[in-house]
Amino acid sequence: MPFSHRLPAMSSLVILGVALSACQPGRPAAVTANRAALPTMERVALAANSCWFKSGDAAFKPYRLAPELNSFSGRPRILAVPRNSPESRPMLVVQAEGNPARLDAFGPMINGPDGERIKRDVLRWAGGATGC
Repeated sequence: MPFSHRLPAMSSLVILGVALSACQPGRPAAVTANRAALPTMERVALAANSCWFKSGDAAFKPYRLAPELNSFSGRPRILAVPRNSPESRPMLVVQAEGNPARLDAFGPMINGPDGERIKRDVLRWAGGATGC
């Protein structure tokens, strides 16, 4: 039975925010990150690698990052796979599709104790944030 949770798209909020900021006199227009699937997943992959895998985060210590950003399916993704068995079934899949990107995250880690934190991190990084 697959585990699946759709992460809400933040693109409509970003578009609304940019449109509203453009209407305010004296304020420069906000610069937003590219919201297409590939640039979104590139941002998520860089932040996840730094904040989850290279930082020594205990939740991700048994896993390693397996990025699959050059996807011919149009769904770039990152995987968390068992560190000593990378060919095994992924414990976490985060993928995006379309422009603006629609994010999906699924796998056993999403339903575990760190699932909500994973979702918050992914949404924050997809939106352009870089910090852990």
